[in-house]
Amino acid sequence: MAGSSVAEAYVARPSSGPTDGAPHPGVVFFMDAIGLRPRIAEMCQRIADWGYVVLAPNAFYRDGRAEDLAPHADLREPGEREAFFEGVMPRVRGLTGERAAHDIPVYLAALRQLPGVADGPVGTTGYCMGARLAVRAAGLDPEVAAVGGFHGGGLVTDDEDSPHHSLRTAMAEFVFGHADQDRSMPAEAVAVLGQALADAGLTSRNEVYAGAAHGYSMADTSMYDEAATERHFTELQALFARAL
Repeated sequence: MAGSSVAEAYVARPSSGPTDGAPHPGVVFFMDAIGLRPRIAEMCQRIADWGYVVLAPNAFYRDGRAEDLAPHADLREPGEREAFFEGVMPRVRGLTGERAAHDIPVYLAALRQLPGVADGPVGTTGYCMGARLAVRAAGLDPEVAAVGGFHGGGLVTDDEDSPHHSLRTAMAEFVFGHADQDRSMPAEAVAVLGQALADAGLTSRNEVYAGAAHGYSMADTSMYDEAATERHFTELQALFARAL
């Protein structure tokens, strides 16, 4: 529950492994701007199979149900992704820092209340706009110990509540895999983010994936890059293994 509305969510658990009922660390998966859909469920399950309980909330719950907001065209076809995004950006702009600060603690609380989630540190990972939410989560909750952010946009802005300012109160280890030549996260912004991480004394990797376009991890769109996607999974798995 967030505000006066219910936020739907995917929950993924390990599909195999120990049967002794031992709890697993929790992870919040912050979706991209396309929303909750089968590709997000696939990614959540892959992470869960590393040994985690994963919660992926519908961050656009104020705008409608995930099923209603999801694309109905094949975003791998020429022009379909661009056409879909014409209607998405108002939702993205509506997810302000103030709203995120309200919602994120609720998502984290919901994760911790799930059966089988271990006490202790949790992780987050975010994609596209979701990378901003993942960063903000660490600034809001010192028990967020690991943050992945991939093809994130708008992590550094001129606003007073720019996501990168959240690093001042974070305690997590961070891994960023930026898209190459990304207008929403240009080289100058990547450098500012790196400096903010250093100034906060945080352990981090802040890298650009050469040749990978914005949205590279989303196999259901024309932006998919298999090599960059596999690199991101490798980096994320290692991060969670270290920090969680």
